[in-house]
Amino acid sequence: MENKTGLNVLVVDDERTIRSFLKATLKSKGYSVSEAKDGATANELAASLNPDLVILDLGLPDMDGLDVLKNIRKASNMPVIILSVRDDESDKIGALDLGADDYLTKPFDAGELLARIRSVLRRIQPGTSDTVYKTGKLTMDTARHQVTIGKEPVKLTPIEYEFLKMLVISGGRVATHKRILKDIWNRDEETDDSMHLLRVTVSNIRNKIEPDPNRPVYITTEPGIGYRLSEEE
Repeated sequence: MENKTGLNVLVVDDERTIRSFLKATLKSKGYSVSEAKDGATANELAASLNPDLVILDLGLPDMDGLDVLKNIRKASNMPVIILSVRDDESDKIGALDLGADDYLTKPFDAGELLARIRSVLRRIQPGTSDTVYKTGKLTMDTARHQVTIGKEPVKLTPIEYEFLKMLVISGGRVATHKRILKDIWNRDEETDDSMHLLRVTVSNIRNKIEPDPNRPVYITTEPGIGYRLSEEE
C-alpha cells in the first residue's frame, strides 16, 4: 500500500534533473509534489496551491530565488527550504534572515534533506503541544518554565533559558547570530564583545545539558551563521 502524508511540496528549480530527482525522492516518502522551473511559475503556484513546503533554488532564470522568498513571506508563513549551489555565508545568512526555514547546499544528501523536511514540518503538524518540547532526553516546558534532562531538572539563568527557548521553538531551524543578538540581548551589531557573550552563553548551556559538551548533540553550530537545536526521535 502506498504511503501518503497528505502534504504537498512545491519544488522550484530550473534544472529538470534536480526536479525529477526530488520528485521521485519525495513521492517515495508519501509527499505529493508540484514543480516550477522559474520564479514566475513559483510565485503563481505558491499563491494558488498554498503548498505545505517549498524547496527553493536561488539561481532561477527569470529572477533571484530570494525575490521569490520575499513574495512568499509577504503573504504566507509556509515553510521554505533553500537548496542552492551558493555556499557563501552571506547568502545563507541573507536567506535565513529573509525568512527561510533552512538552507542546504548542492550537492546534497537526500537523507539529510528528508530529515530537514521532517524537522521543518513538525511545527505545522496538528496535535503537538504548544508548551512542551522534547528532543532526545531534553524536555522544555515553557508553561512551567522548566527544563529537564531525563528526570533531572536543569538550572538555567534567565538569559540561558530564553536562548534555549528560542532554539527549541525554532523547531530545528537555524537561528542566526543576528537574530539571537537582537532577540536575546537587543544588540544590533555583531561586535567582538557581543559574539564573545554569545559564545560564552552557548558554552554554559552546553555544560548543563550536553552529555559531552565538547561533542554537542543538542545545540549544534552552523559555522559563521548561527545555531540550531538538533532534533532526535
